Amino acid sequence: MAITFKPLHPLLAAEASGVDLSKPLSPALAKEVVAGMDQYAVLVFRGQKLDEDQQIAYAKQFGPLDLGLRKIRKGQPHRFKYDELADISNVKVDGTLAERDSSKIVSNIANQLWHSDSSFQKPAARYSMLHSVVIPAKGGETEFADLRAAYDALPEDLRQDIAGLEAEHHALYSRLMMGDTGYTEEQMKAIPPAVWPLVRTHAGSKRKLLFVGIHATHIIGMTVPEGRMLLMDLLEHATQRQFVYQHHWQVGDLVMWDNRAVLHRGRRFDLSERREMRRATTEDVEGSLENAA
Repeated sequence: MAITFKPLHPLLAAEASGVDLSKPLSPALAKEVVAGMDQYAVLVFRGQKLDEDQQIAYAKQFGPLDLGLRKIRKGQPHRFKYDELADISNVKVDGTLAERDSSKIVSNIANQLWHSDSSFQKPAARYSMLHSVVIPAKGGETEFADLRAAYDALPEDLRQDIAGLEAEHHALYSRLMMGDTGYTEEQMKAIPPAVWPLVRTHAGSKRKLLFVGIHATHIIGMTVPEGRMLLMDLLEHATQRQFVYQHHWQVGDLVMWDNRAVLHRGRRFDLSERREMRRATTEDVEGSLENAA
């Protein structure tokens, strides 16, 4: 059976139907998913009842899995049996809600900043797959901004200004901005910063894109204030509402997105209500984004 795609936004995102993600995909179906990702960058699979094993198995069909910030938190308690599953929740290991001043909540709030998963490392992330387990009564949506459309809409003089420029991305930059300063020197150095061009080309669609996000700390060769102001201006441009799809979660949704093509962020919700998500992420092992300059 072929997968069908129903567009959810004029620029990006589609609902994918006709596939049960709890079962292994045939090579043909896997190619259809990749083709859908190249076109839409965000795919929404509704009604997927996945346990941890099934989610991991689905993700592994698209490449080796990324540990992300678990590299910094080695040895710390984890709710899941796989370190490769990120716990995107406000729930502690013992199943109770996390305190509002805890590092767990800081991570929830930092996730409300526009970012691309693991842009702070090489290899960075390719696909993220977020599965909804428990949702709050309201809020907690996830938004996605199309970096391809953002580049297309840049004025020609700004395109020329940023051609060839590179930004450094750091794993803990957003957490430090949110006031979470309780990291050891070893943790600060666990993931060396990564440098990426501001203008990149997507390997699948061949479209140029504007690679920005909250993990970017400064622009190489610029003074810190000048570079950060440029990064802020570019991020403001890239996240204009016409470039953004907002996903309203249902339990059982699996949303899959391409970190090479979109930024994403969570939205506010009542932290006294449970919100539980599991995310698996693949590494971009082939280095398939290249500098377009």
